[in-house]
Amino acid sequence: MKSPKFVYILMIHPGIGWYETEVIDMCGIVGYIGVHEAAPILLDGLTKLEYRGYDSAGLAIYDGERINVIKTKGKIKNLREACQDGAALKGTAGIGHTRWATHGAPSDTNSHPHSNSSETISIVHNGIIENYLQLKKRLEKKGYVFQSETDTEVIAQLLDYYFDGDVLTTAAKVLTRLEGSYALGIISAQNPDEIIAVKKDSPLIVGLSDEGNFIASDIPAILKHTRKVYILEDGEIVRLTRDGVTIYNQDLDPIEKEVTEIMWDVAAAEKGGYQHFMMKEIHEQPKAVRDTVNPRVKDGRIVIDELHMSTEQLQSIRRIFIIACGSAYHAGVTGKYVIEQLARIPVEVDLASEFRYRNPILDENCLAIIISQSGETADTLAAMREAKKHGVRTLAIVNAVGSSIAREADDVLYTWAGPEIAVATTKGFTSQLSALYLLGMYFGNVRGTLGDGEYDEMLAELKALPDKIDSLLSRKEDIQYLATRYIGLKNVFFLGRCIDYATALEASLKLKEISYVHSEAYAAGELKHGPIALIEDGTLVVGIVTQEPLYGKIVSNMVEVKSRGAFVLAVTNEDNKGIEKTADFVFYIPKTHPRFTGLLATIPLQLFAYYVAVAKGYDVDQPRNLAKSVTVE
Repeated sequence: MKSPKFVYILMIHPGIGWYETEVIDMCGIVGYIGVHEAAPILLDGLTKLEYRGYDSAGLAIYDGERINVIKTKGKIKNLREACQDGAALKGTAGIGHTRWATHGAPSDTNSHPHSNSSETISIVHNGIIENYLQLKKRLEKKGYVFQSETDTEVIAQLLDYYFDGDVLTTAAKVLTRLEGSYALGIISAQNPDEIIAVKKDSPLIVGLSDEGNFIASDIPAILKHTRKVYILEDGEIVRLTRDGVTIYNQDLDPIEKEVTEIMWDVAAAEKGGYQHFMMKEIHEQPKAVRDTVNPRVKDGRIVIDELHMSTEQLQSIRRIFIIACGSAYHAGVTGKYVIEQLARIPVEVDLASEFRYRNPILDENCLAIIISQSGETADTLAAMREAKKHGVRTLAIVNAVGSSIAREADDVLYTWAGPEIAVATTKGFTSQLSALYLLGMYFGNVRGTLGDGEYDEMLAELKALPDKIDSLLSRKEDIQYLATRYIGLKNVFFLGRCIDYATALEASLKLKEISYVHSEAYAAGELKHGPIALIEDGTLVVGIVTQEPLYGKIVSNMVEVKSRGAFVLAVTNEDNKGIEKTADFVFYIPKTHPRFTGLLATIPLQLFAYYVAVAKGYDVDQPRNLAKSVTVE
């Protein structure tokens, strides 16, 4: 390859990487070939990827004669003990993996790396091979015996079957037989001085340094060793040696790529003195909101340079589809209320996993807003591609520069939230809300449906949100007190109307994600249509009450549940003192524009979920069965 070109990126999303990696392929890959012992480097890299979620871990290292594999069920500390912190695995070339079980239960045998029967080839794999059963049956007929229940072992045995003496050309041949998604790292005892890496629909980067080269699922795994990376595209195959990297297309023609220079500091992906990443990221929300909003406000007007749509195009929009998963979907529900009210455009909010399969009615006068922290969420990416097939313009709201969604969307609005390591999103969610607020105001202004007076008022309030978040965080002990009182709670119901209903959805998800408490969110008007039957003594009901015209209706709901023994927590505006007559505990948020209350009301509810989980002794950053990135369906 020629001397690499460089592109410099000042802010990215390292926590979920280039990709905020929901069945779940949240595994982590690290590979190294260079002048140093590989095992300690790989163990450190895997530790940096723990946030992705995993149930086992393993290493494969070539020692000069053979490939040695050690893998264990459970946490990386088990792997460290098994390999004596790397001392039991000598060699300067190897691959490592953290696995989240999809095919086969968590076990030592099902853990990665997987090898062929002669143990001359070892691989690590993120993704799902959809046709593995057919491939496995064919190989079994040819005499191959499988040790694990995984789809990944099929790839290792295929590499053995087709091996032609060159692992690169063999890998290229095997890829034509695979259906599904994969990021692969491959080492071979017959080609000991190289690592082969491949990417298709699963995140993978290549790191470059003078002391060796790396592959990884995400930036933090290799950041202490290098800031120079290649961001791989689907279908690219890479050969790494100690001295260099060559990237090929599917025909094995060498190709050139730009090197990306990582400009954020290692400390950005560390806890910085907080007990958990989640609490650190909760406290980073003022900055995340400020960094998302301020660059788009110039001379008292919202200017979205990333949106390459003319006034005529904006005015011709007849319908907007907001497409997302999880918390991003909840942000989208808020976005529906905001955009419809400010811009008077009909908005539908779709779960990305449902969008493709309902045969949506689409045309060129529609706009699809795609929301994904990582920009690699598989369902969301597929839904965006479906919209594009129908000629729909796509606008992505993502945090990960260079991610698949960011590359393929017609326009991209980056949230600049910075690294988010905790599985349960906090600042990622509020920065998405901020981006939707900007879009709603911008659309309303361009279309003439938002008057100058309200526009100016809203803009002032939007810029004031970071300081108001700070004021909420300064009162976190009040929420901590309440959470410790209710450590034994079994059922929680969140109620709200309109924007408050969207906030309830996110608050309920946060609580169940990290504290494992059963919780449900309901539009408050639905209380009498079934949920009230579940209210009994000791049930916690959280009423989110920020929309002034609806105060009376929510208070009526509170009275109904209190009469059935519920304890009522209200989150409301600071001027709504009358609610103290009904609620047992009230947390007040600063006064802001009614469209923005959802962002402020979210903060104490994030804290509540956090403190309940901590009081229960749970792993807040890595809740069970969950992972940060969801890159397969």
